[in-house]
Amino acid sequence: MGNLLDHQLFRIGQTSVTVASLGAALILLVGSWILSRLTHRLVVHRLLSRSRLSLGLRHAIGRVAAYFVFFLGAVVGLQTIGINAGTLAAFGAAVGVGIGFGLQDIVKNFVSGLILLLERTVQVGDRIEVDGKAGDVAEIRARATVVRTNDDVYLIVPNSRLIAETVVNHSFRRERERCRIAVGVAYGSEPRRVEVALVAAAVGVEGILEDPPPAVRFRAFGESTLEFELLCWMDHVLHGPGSVRSRLHHRIYEELAARNIEIPFPQRVVHLKGAGREGAAAFADGNS
Repeated sequence: MGNLLDHQLFRIGQTSVTVASLGAALILLVGSWILSRLTHRLVVHRLLSRSRLSLGLRHAIGRVAAYFVFFLGAVVGLQTIGINAGTLAAFGAAVGVGIGFGLQDIVKNFVSGLILLLERTVQVGDRIEVDGKAGDVAEIRARATVVRTNDDVYLIVPNSRLIAETVVNHSFRRERERCRIAVGVAYGSEPRRVEVALVAAAVGVEGILEDPPPAVRFRAFGESTLEFELLCWMDHVLHGPGSVRSRLHHRIYEELAARNIEIPFPQRVVHLKGAGREGAAAFADGNS
């Protein structure tokens, strides 16, 4: 058994790589990877859990600490088989062409992930829109960012896209979002009463902020309705935007109904030209 462990597999420079040294290097690499994941959890959920730092910043610090731990473990593991800093530099120069052609996307996404962690333009917990789909950032990994939508579907977005393309971040530097609800009422309704009803509908709805207070705009005289818009701010960090809008729609309908304010629906009147009374009567009978 001892002879098998001391059996030379190959040489790196002046160092003989044996079964034992190669196994030790692999164990150190795997161990450093496991330790890096544990470090990330320890930093985020234990060391910084009671701090005043935001969730995104805690995850960024934890990710950098995990990378640092894995790097140290990888360096120690590679040194056991004779790969030192000089050897790594020579090896990097030798495979540089291969990385440039075959691994450029992986390297680009990894560097983009580091930029995201440092700049914090997109953080864990932020609500963003990618390709018209909105969701919460669940995790920023080395290659891609995981986004969870309202349908509990996970989008795996390459980090380079979040750097190079336009991304809508509803949480950037703020924890609120303005909600716009368009409402049309029938002609003959008193505009002031409609404004009072819409403001009353927004007061007390869970997720709607009291400061700034809700406001109403009389936007236009529509084709068949008086067009209003309810503007209010919602705390989308604690409440899902979709559920807040649903509760708000219920309250708007209840407040308008309580004040006998009608919400019209499209209607069309058809005039038959040249058909006479008999044709009109036959048309009415056929559609009754």
